[in-house]
Amino acid sequence: MAGRYDRNPFDEEDEVNPFSEGGARGKASGQSKFSGGSFFTTATGSVPPAANSRLSPLPPEPADFYNPTAPVDIPLDSAGDLKKKERELQAKEADLKRREQDVRRKEEAAARAGIVLEDKNWPPFFPIIHHDIANEIPIHLQRLQYVAFTTFLGLVFALLWNVIAVTTAWIKQGDAKIWFLAIIYFISGVPGAYVLWYRPLYRAFRTESAMKFTWFFMFYLLHIGFCIFAAVAPPVVFRGKSLAGILPAVDLVGSHVLVGIFYFIGFGLFCLESVLSIWVIQQVYMYFRGSGKAAEMKREAARGAMRAAF
Repeated sequence: MAGRYDRNPFDEEDEVNPFSEGGARGKASGQSKFSGGSFFTTATGSVPPAANSRLSPLPPEPADFYNPTAPVDIPLDSAGDLKKKERELQAKEADLKRREQDVRRKEEAAARAGIVLEDKNWPPFFPIIHHDIANEIPIHLQRLQYVAFTTFLGLVFALLWNVIAVTTAWIKQGDAKIWFLAIIYFISGVPGAYVLWYRPLYRAFRTESAMKFTWFFMFYLLHIGFCIFAAVAPPVVFRGKSLAGILPAVDLVGSHVLVGIFYFIGFGLFCLESVLSIWVIQQVYMYFRGSGKAAEMKREAARGAMRAAF
């Protein structure tokens, strides 16, 4: 039994690579090899040559290749750059803090002087004015302020419709002067209403200033007088049919029905504006009297007269 297994089948020297050229030539046909009690004889003939099957060894890996805690060498110049950037960031942060303190100091000085910094936020798609009733007007005055704002928007719409109605009359009658006058009413009336009476009322409700209330009453009465005059539109001051009132509407409905209808609509808008404006000034005056602002205004007027006398 021992003689049958003289050779070690795991010996590297006896193994032959069938793909190597030398091993294929060294073993000729007829040579046999015993494995598992059976003989396997190679086929007669030579095996075609093949390339050497031994691969080149991989380069050795560093000792800390798989060590995540291995120290990483950082160049000294990179550390210096980081310190420089850190100093720059600290300088910028100090500059921002200084600017914030300056802005805060200016805001406090403006608040002590009674100056209110307003940012433009209305209308939302193209802000041109500051308007924030919900956050700046006292809650018991917000409803009245909203109605006053409605009268301002109503005046804008009434003057715009007046331009449309007068444009139709200009096309039918060929009088360009009335159209230019309607444009002047719109261009001067809208910003004039905001500056002269709506913004004073807004600030009067926000700051409880008696002088702002006085300014509002004076110019709001002029606004109401203009709306009543435009609703009637007598040809005494303004030229011809430049205002869409009841008298031009009656005159035009016989000859030009469409133009007359447009003028009747303008008459209705001016009437509605007049009624709402009268209600607003009545409510504001009741609040003005009830809150004691009238007495305060009288005291201020008396002090002003005494200072002027001395």
